Amino acid sequence: MQNEAPAVEHAFDGDVHVLRIANPPVNTLKTAVRAGLLDGIRRSLREGARAIILIGTGRMFSAGAEMTEFGKPRQPPSLPEVFDAIETSPAPVVAAIHGHALGGGLELALACHARLASPEAVVGLPEVKRGFVPGAGGTQRLPRLIGAEAALRIIVSGEPVKAEEALKLGIIDAIIEGDLEKGAIAWVRQALASGRSFTLARHRTDRIEGQDMAAFEQTAAALLKRARGQESPQGCVNAVRAALTLPFEEGLLVERQEFQRLVQGEQSQALRYIFFGEREVARVPGMPPDVKPLPVERAVVIGGGTMGGGIAMCFANAHIPVTIVEANEEALARGIARCEANWQRTVAGGKLSQAEYEKRRAFLKGTTDWDVVKDADIVIEAVFEDMSVKKEVFAKLDRLARPGIVLATNTSTLDIDQIASATGRPELVCGMHFFSPANVMRLLEIVRGAKTSHQTIATAMEVGRRIGKVNVVVGNCDGFVGNRMTGKRGFQLERLLLEGALPQDIDRVMEAYGMAMGPCATGDLAGLDIGAAVRRARGTVAPIADALVAAGRYGQKTGKGWYIYDEKRQRHPDPEVERIIVEMSEKMQVRRRKIEDQEILERLLLPMVNEGARILEEGIAARPVDIDVIFVNGFGWPAWRGGPMFWADRMGLRTVRDKLAHYYELTGDPNLKPAPLIEKLAAEGGSFASMGAKQAA
Repeated sequence: MQNEAPAVEHAFDGDVHVLRIANPPVNTLKTAVRAGLLDGIRRSLREGARAIILIGTGRMFSAGAEMTEFGKPRQPPSLPEVFDAIETSPAPVVAAIHGHALGGGLELALACHARLASPEAVVGLPEVKRGFVPGAGGTQRLPRLIGAEAALRIIVSGEPVKAEEALKLGIIDAIIEGDLEKGAIAWVRQALASGRSFTLARHRTDRIEGQDMAAFEQTAAALLKRARGQESPQGCVNAVRAALTLPFEEGLLVERQEFQRLVQGEQSQALRYIFFGEREVARVPGMPPDVKPLPVERAVVIGGGTMGGGIAMCFANAHIPVTIVEANEEALARGIARCEANWQRTVAGGKLSQAEYEKRRAFLKGTTDWDVVKDADIVIEAVFEDMSVKKEVFAKLDRLARPGIVLATNTSTLDIDQIASATGRPELVCGMHFFSPANVMRLLEIVRGAKTSHQTIATAMEVGRRIGKVNVVVGNCDGFVGNRMTGKRGFQLERLLLEGALPQDIDRVMEAYGMAMGPCATGDLAGLDIGAAVRRARGTVAPIADALVAAGRYGQKTGKGWYIYDEKRQRHPDPEVERIIVEMSEKMQVRRRKIEDQEILERLLLPMVNEGARILEEGIAARPVDIDVIFVNGFGWPAWRGGPMFWADRMGLRTVRDKLAHYYELTGDPNLKPAPLIEKLAAEGGSFASMGAKQAA
């Protein structure tokens, strides 16, 4: 039997030893890696090493702890044991970072005597985004290295830091151009020759002595304000505060207590569920393993409105040449100007350099000449949401586009098969449903029609990956997954208002749950007239919302909708809206009462869960986690809540079934009649999570 390759490779350059982490693809610090590092350090010292370099193989240094080991008995050695060996080593241990050093990967580097990095390297402590705090000394070593407030911002935000900024902050000691391993060896030799002294981060006190605690607490309060109910940011603050007020070893105990408390909690479970779910959705059930995507080097977007311009920006941001096609020069100029303004706002906010803006802008072109379609490798249509208009566009694309290229529609609700029927290549037609604003939102629903080929889906997914999207493949139906589910809560929203709630009650409950905006505020932002137009097209009504539109209350754009808005677009409850609601209750003979917050929450979320179950029954979504990833990435659902199907599982499907039945009896809303799948799983004592993957329709 062939021996397994070592998780840590041991190399030599004279008396400088090199330990290479070799755990592809991202060099997580699994048990074998920890053991290999500990053995490598001990062996290096036995063999007389004057210095030891830690480096990663493949594309990065280390992505951190192996999260699949969480919740399982820990096998020795632990990371603290490895770090103790590093810190007590008489020979300096130097981390050489390329690619990413994240979480435990950065904590490993922080335990070293010095840190070097290649120019493209990125470091960070993203544990807060997984619902816990750094658990291997990151909250204690980083403040000692760069100061408490700078460390707090990095730890509480979880955002990555590029090499140049890391050098300025003092996280790394030098940037190495060219071959990192050779450069690190040369740097170490020069440091030894010059008699450089190495001070471990744990022994540093110069950056935290005399810390103004009032300033620290002010910084912490500003960071926590953005947390909106998430627990791990507070845990991070508690741990970093311990670095300022306690000796190092006692601070480590506080950090470990916070880690253990949070990692066992529901929020961390939800965040890790979404983390792994975003990787799971990349695997499409039924996709043959040998399917290769078509090459895409040039894109064309039909339509330069808000959505079309945002989609074009996605391609330009990824340095893929893209051309917007518009009906006339005026519309084209307006669309290009909107893209430029979006980029310039990002530049003004310090999140994009002027040089990078100019580079991205060079990848974006515009024209009124449809002949540009002939040179495209993919065409994405983003015109008005009208079937006849879209079919006309696709018939034209079919005549102009080269054979064998994907034609995608950005429709949010319309039938993909009808659109594809306007072409002679339905196998090459799919939906690529971007979410607004397209250049910001991560979600991309890739919609498979009845005749869409595997290669078309693979191509759309590869394009989505290249432009930085989270792809979820869904089946073809009205509204697909996300819009179909949110559409089912509309009746309950109106009913709650008729029965006694007010818009501010509904939004307060949903925002307390963790949503960025409640449904009424979101409606005002999108435009109540748009929702009314959709209802007219479908032959449905929403008595109160329709009354607001009839009164000229379209939302923020008219200064009044569910709320009234001041000059800063801050919303305020409006007595006129309450009057309209109460009058409608009287007209419809609905007796008003006080509605508790929990009832509001359940009556708005349960219809979506119920529809999610039907979507799974129909195979429109392959797995429950697909639905949850859609809501977290496209609808502002807080990741630390895990998504609607995760929420239902935590409630228990027997309870979900019973509550649905109760509210169905109370309101007569057919959207609340328990779906057969929920009835089945509840009877079996099962859960959505226990379901096997289904082939999407």
